[in-house]
Amino acid sequence: MDIDNHCIEGVIFDLDGTLVSSELDFTLIKAQLNCPADHDLLSFIAALPSPYMREEAMNIVHQHELIDAQHATLLPGVAQTVDYLNKIGIPMAIVTRNYDRAAALKLKNNPLPIKTVLTRSDAPPKPDPSALNAIATLWELEQHKLIYVGDYLYDIQAAKNAKMRSCLYAPEEIPHYAHQADYILHHFSELAELVDDLSTTSALSHN
Repeated sequence: MDIDNHCIEGVIFDLDGTLVSSELDFTLIKAQLNCPADHDLLSFIAALPSPYMREEAMNIVHQHELIDAQHATLLPGVAQTVDYLNKIGIPMAIVTRNYDRAAALKLKNNPLPIKTVLTRSDAPPKPDPSALNAIATLWELEQHKLIYVGDYLYDIQAAKNAKMRSCLYAPEEIPHYAHQADYILHHFSELAELVDDLSTTSALSHN
């Protein structure tokens, strides 16, 4: 499939590090839970041997997430870009590995015109594609016409698993896995240009 022959008809965003700032210290959290540094935190907790241990571990994570949520601010270019996409009628949603209460607090303090928000309370966490697929179903749009924008490897993998296009937001260093993404944004405002460019490309390919 030539992805450039299909315009973007919907945009799904990650939350932390993509739309809003996050200062979560995963090294500290993993140390508190005795989670090996190279393990995924949520997978580690899910594999703990008893419900009590899993609940206690998640309570610690929740505390960190809620503290982080109190200080989150919109990242540069987000408000203007989201407003533009809203203005031109592009449906938008958020899929995050965040705790639902923390995500809600971040969006309450940093309101955006995005009503559909799925957290790890709603679907298995990324890179599982379930949440992305649910949004495609909700919007009644084909996956290849949607793009998922995030700042980490799991975002790229989730998009790939859902057969959507992936857009890596990398405002500073370009990570070693960046080549796996379909597109790379260095500044958030470039997303509006990308949507416009792909819409133009698609219109020209059908003329």
